[in-house]
Amino acid sequence: MAVKLRLKRMGKKRQPVYKVVAADARSPRDGKFIEAIGLYNPKTDPVTIDIKEDRALYWLGVGAQPTDTVKNLLSKQGILLRKQLVKSGLTEEQVEAKLAEWKNAQEAKLAGAVKKQDKSKKSEPGKEAKVEQSASEVKGATSDEA
Repeated sequence: MAVKLRLKRMGKKRQPVYKVVAADARSPRDGKFIEAIGLYNPKTDPVTIDIKEDRALYWLGVGAQPTDTVKNLLSKQGILLRKQLVKSGLTEEQVEAKLAEWKNAQEAKLAGAVKKQDKSKKSEPGKEAKVEQSASEVKGATSDEA
């Protein structure tokens, strides 16, 4: 039996919420599954990803194949990094230290992205003023001609 880690769609129309499940590869997307290991809500800001790390590592350890989307979610949570570090033979303390270092780097990257967004939002009002000024010049030019 081939097991996949994939998303099961739930929620109302245009308000999707997904369960991260371990399911037989032959079962349909929203059909029978073996175990629910997490939740993913793309509609919140920032997105909500809640995955049971121990169960995800178990299923990956017994050969379950994650879909591309679930692989991205596991990667964002650091679960795939933990699996790789444990597999390389590091002790638990070393794994925790590397994961903490990785999480700090991710937070710094996120903070840098937020600062860039703030700068771009601050520069937009200046662009709008220039657009309004050029629009008024165009109106003035057409009224002079008439």
